[in-house]
Amino acid sequence: MSVRSLKLAASGFALAATLSLSAVATSVPAQAADLVKLFSKASQTPNESVDHSAWDKLLKTYISDGRDGLNDVDYKAWKAGGHKALKAYIQSLEKIDVTTLTKNQQFAFWANLYNAKTIDVVLEKYPVKSIKNVSLGGSLFATFTGGPWKAKIMKVNGVKLSLDDIEHGIMRKIFKDPRVHYAVNCASVGCPNLAKDAFTGAKLNAQLDNGAAAYVNSPRGIAVKNGRVVASSIYKWFQVDFGGSEAGVLNHARKYAKPDLKAKLKGKSDIYDYEYDWSLNDKKDGAS
Repeated sequence: MSVRSLKLAASGFALAATLSLSAVATSVPAQAADLVKLFSKASQTPNESVDHSAWDKLLKTYISDGRDGLNDVDYKAWKAGGHKALKAYIQSLEKIDVTTLTKNQQFAFWANLYNAKTIDVVLEKYPVKSIKNVSLGGSLFATFTGGPWKAKIMKVNGVKLSLDDIEHGIMRKIFKDPRVHYAVNCASVGCPNLAKDAFTGAKLNAQLDNGAAAYVNSPRGIAVKNGRVVASSIYKWFQVDFGGSEAGVLNHARKYAKPDLKAKLKGKSDIYDYEYDWSLNDKKDGAS
């Protein structure tokens, strides 16, 4: 290989490395403003026709308690016995006019759709070791980073959407609630749990608070090791949603921390390190 070719290859590798570290977490869809305009309208009256019971049943069937507070997903069993029902549920959501829902119902709708489609994407390629191995394209970034997040794989109100569109272009922009990060699940060990029950408008705030508390008090969320705070990379990637600083992240964590963790966080204003595990949140053989 020529010296010029080697330099080009090295440059390409460096670019790929840079993109892989930041693109998945920080990229916001270019049409985010348009998405806010399209989907910010909401009803004042609850739409009683929204039915998440099929999703709730699937979650209760294929999710179980795992290690360190992680909810394990039995992808193998789900693919064999529940994939068809999952696809039917997703199709039912795509038929709903989301602007006829209240704000809480919309939040529940988007979170459930995001999570259901994420499971669907994984099941299509299962077995896989990580969702990052499921590459569906959608942009130059996706070519380097892998993952399904940028591909337009859903349609709501006639608009083609990606998973990134839902999380970054709609939920984070419209609701401006840090608990979005505890609601959407990326099928990874490092992620907040995929809940065992479907989100609903009526129960939303309690469900979001429960998800926040479960993650903050998990070693996957916030931990104090040798007197130093180690946090999930989510709090670095999306620090702007948690107060815009490490001190803001820790103030957020204290809101949900149990007494033992809260005591360990007393007086802490910075985070020593960040960690994240992209391994699939798959049920281990023999796990309960």
